[in-house]
Amino acid sequence: MTVILFNKPYGVLSSFTDPEGKGRPTLKDYIPIPEVYPAGRLDLKSEGLLVLTDDGRLIHRLTHPKYKLPKVYWVQVEGTPTKRALERLRQGVVLKGYRTLPAQVTVMPRPHIWPRNPPITPHGPTTWLQIVLREGKKHQVRKMTAAVGLPTLRLIRWAVGPLTLHGLQPGQWRYLTPSEERKLYRLVGLPAPAGNTG
Repeated sequence: MTVILFNKPYGVLSSFTDPEGKGRPTLKDYIPIPEVYPAGRLDLKSEGLLVLTDDGRLIHRLTHPKYKLPKVYWVQVEGTPTKRALERLRQGVVLKGYRTLPAQVTVMPRPHIWPRNPPITPHGPTTWLQIVLREGKKHQVRKMTAAVGLPTLRLIRWAVGPLTLHGLQPGQWRYLTPSEERKLYRLVGLPAPAGNTG
């Protein structure tokens, strides 16, 4: 079994082909490993951690609501959040008749990370939030912040469960260590792959 972590740059599709045939950058431009697929996606304008594997059982567990691992997002929003806005995000926001699950939301210092290309061009003050979710509806973070009057300017997925982007620059990937792999499989209730004794 193969499991890798990839830091998806801004403007790269979370797939190995462009379904619209527009020639946009894809995972194929960065990852030369056959038969691995992303467990979950990030939209074109989002950056950060993707877990890719050739183990269909692991993909299922990482994307199924029953086994959702916490996902940590670093979000740069336009404006200064009020206590009320933060509380609404924590309690859950109603989006088209669906209330999001409670989330952990904290104001964080500006992280020491790579500059985005193209750069952000805010029209006023911005704030960085750390948002931890255990679900993953389409464009959920962007919709949540917009619903409380804080449009998302930049969105980075920093972590999935115990796995983080630490040490990975945009476009870089690495294999999980054997101990990371064992821990991940254990967290989603799967036996570690045979032969993983490291």
